[in-house]
Amino acid sequence: MPTVKLADGELNYRLDGPVDAPVLVLSNSLGTDLHMWDAQIPAFSGHFRVLRHDTRGHGGSAVTPGPYRIEQLGQDVLGLVDALGIDRFAFCGLSMGGLIGQWLGIHAGQRLTRLVICNTGAKIGTDEVWNDRIDTVLKGGEQAMRDMRDASIARWFTPTFAEQQPTQTSRITQMIATTSPQGYAANCAAVRDADYRDQLGTIRVPTLIVCGSQDPVTTPEHGRFMLERIADAKLVEFDAAHLSNVEVGDRFTGRVLDFLRG
Repeated sequence: MPTVKLADGELNYRLDGPVDAPVLVLSNSLGTDLHMWDAQIPAFSGHFRVLRHDTRGHGGSAVTPGPYRIEQLGQDVLGLVDALGIDRFAFCGLSMGGLIGQWLGIHAGQRLTRLVICNTGAKIGTDEVWNDRIDTVLKGGEQAMRDMRDASIARWFTPTFAEQQPTQTSRITQMIATTSPQGYAANCAAVRDADYRDQLGTIRVPTLIVCGSQDPVTTPEHGRFMLERIADAKLVEFDAAHLSNVEVGDRFTGRVLDFLRG
């Protein structure tokens, strides 16, 4: 896949869809890569030039020294679109990608046409939780990442989906097992330190908030908090856990596409 060089590394990216279509940027969750969006690409690329990338520290992108900040990851997105000659774009991010979307909405809203923030929150988790996870993966290295593969099933998917779709579950959770421990820890710090609760009101771009009713990580309450503070935002809730785009693929795709084309 092609890469774009940044000042301190490079981002792995992929483009799908007509070259003259409006651009949609997709941003992955913590511990996954751009392939988490595979199920959405056939439909999305029928209407958009879809730009996916591996967030810094993930997949084929550079693992630069951490800790990272969401601002840094948001600037990576802007650096990527600038390098590709893209002025304005729609953005859809899930979990950590949703935090990046919030940062873009707050600080670079003039670049956005529409914003979709999925299974995320203005503040996710506690310092204690993230610090424990950072310590675990830095001490345990690659084995700790493999151990997290099994632990992530319960966070990312409902028990019914995990039981009925073992191939899909395995494909997605294998992404965390192959993620760099250093890159993962650096991104955990970015999520730990992000807090946009007092800034959501500055987002003016049309926004869709996606929640999973069985999401143990970013609950529907996280979504409703954002809904109350982002002007004219809309919210949709699916019967899913954290990776709603995978668990309810067609319904997720259809609802997001309707919003993006609205």
